[in-house]
Amino acid sequence: MVNYRYLGNSGFKVSEITYGNWITHASQVENEAAVATVHRALDLGITSFDTADAYANTAAEEVLGEALKGQRRESLEIFTKVYWPTGPAGPNDQGLSRKHILDSINGSLRRLGVDYVDLYQAHRYDYETPLEETMQAFADLVRQGKVLYIGVSEWNAEQLRAGHALSKELGFQLISNQPQYSALWRVIEEKVVPTSEELGISQIVWSPMAQGVLSGKYLPGQAVPAGSRATDDKSGANFIKNFLRDEVLEAVQRLKPVAEQAGLTMPQLAIAWVLQNPNVSAALVGASRPEQLDDTVKASGVVLDADVMTAIDDALSGVAETDPAKTVSPKGRPTD
Repeated sequence: MVNYRYLGNSGFKVSEITYGNWITHASQVENEAAVATVHRALDLGITSFDTADAYANTAAEEVLGEALKGQRRESLEIFTKVYWPTGPAGPNDQGLSRKHILDSINGSLRRLGVDYVDLYQAHRYDYETPLEETMQAFADLVRQGKVLYIGVSEWNAEQLRAGHALSKELGFQLISNQPQYSALWRVIEEKVVPTSEELGISQIVWSPMAQGVLSGKYLPGQAVPAGSRATDDKSGANFIKNFLRDEVLEAVQRLKPVAEQAGLTMPQLAIAWVLQNPNVSAALVGASRPEQLDDTVKASGVVLDADVMTAIDDALSGVAETDPAKTVSPKGRPTD
């Protein structure tokens, strides 16, 4: 079964393997398969589920809500987000203004079929809205009981510090950040993680397998596999292309004997690696088929010894991205 970890400086626990439906529900896979995958996640002990209003332009929330219908609400941890454009993407259909936040949470609750969400996350930092306005709106949602906890996604260290200070003034806690993090994408380690540790903020990391590249299935000098994420624009092809350079793929192949020696599959090694970071509370995993989860959940509770961690560093030396300046949000709202 899946282990649990506290989220930030709170008493709230989440499953350290959390199910995410960014590029699968209502996009990559049919709804029936998506529902079956959510049910397999529940069977395997995953109780935390992450989505966003912008995924498949709100449809992903609907699919997740349908899949979780009939489950005991108190036994689930449901996360969603607000920021990216939804609906017709009008001037107030995006960002972190009070209007968009209040409109968005009501839509998310309706689509998910719940009275509240456990964690509501600012999907990026909004440079066009005063941070005070955003945090006051979040504080109001907490007081209304529509949201239990507040988090953010891809905020840099300075933004986290400012948001945390305002949340304290307004009487609630900022407890989580959701950044990209993997053995190939380590940009949070220099600034975001130390700041988060100081402030009592945990990471819920997305793409722990670097969009599937750390599975080892993409081979240097060869065409990408038919039907893989790299061939599907709806399935994150733009995100994965940065990892498909031959020098990266060659480095990833050097991880295969490391995984074998540790008694793990390549996906298990990748997920276990991010979970070794004590500031990481959960790794987000997705699946297009239920059986894919059977493998990845086995990363829960795995402890990688120092020799394995060093071998991973050595294998990926020179290709892992570490520049903290790569933690960015759009300077303007997306339709500008």
